[in-house]
Amino acid sequence: MTARSPGQAFDPSRFIAALDHHGHHGALGIRYASHGEDWIELSLGYDERLIGNPDTGVLASGPIVSLMDMATSVSIWIKTGIFRPQATLDLRVDYLRPAQPGRTVFGRGECYRVTRRIAFVRGQAHDGDPDDPVAHVAGTFMFLDEE
Repeated sequence: MTARSPGQAFDPSRFIAALDHHGHHGALGIRYASHGEDWIELSLGYDERLIGNPDTGVLASGPIVSLMDMATSVSIWIKTGIFRPQATLDLRVDYLRPAQPGRTVFGRGECYRVTRRIAFVRGQAHDGDPDDPVAHVAGTFMFLDEE
């Protein structure tokens, strides 16, 4: 899965589906929603286990950061068409407001530039209205292999 075979591009829906019952993202319940040439949208269903403050019912920030880390990193593989090992160098998350209790949070990540060793990403999280985001993110990822 690290190299592209002729005619076989990285498939984000298959990749995310493979994580449904495995690892950190599977435990959080992160799911595939849709994608384009350089972006992906994932969803994080409301789950009481992920509440940060029981008095408010608001999701903790950690699952939202994980959602956005996954969305932005997968957007790189979509843009390049291959899965390459990479590390998050920087992921700045600006929280604009709490997610509404009971709502699914959607995370859209976009890769807008790729150099030989670094990829640049941005995105936003919302709970149903992209015009009223929960958070904005911007980040960089470093490729760990030599291509």
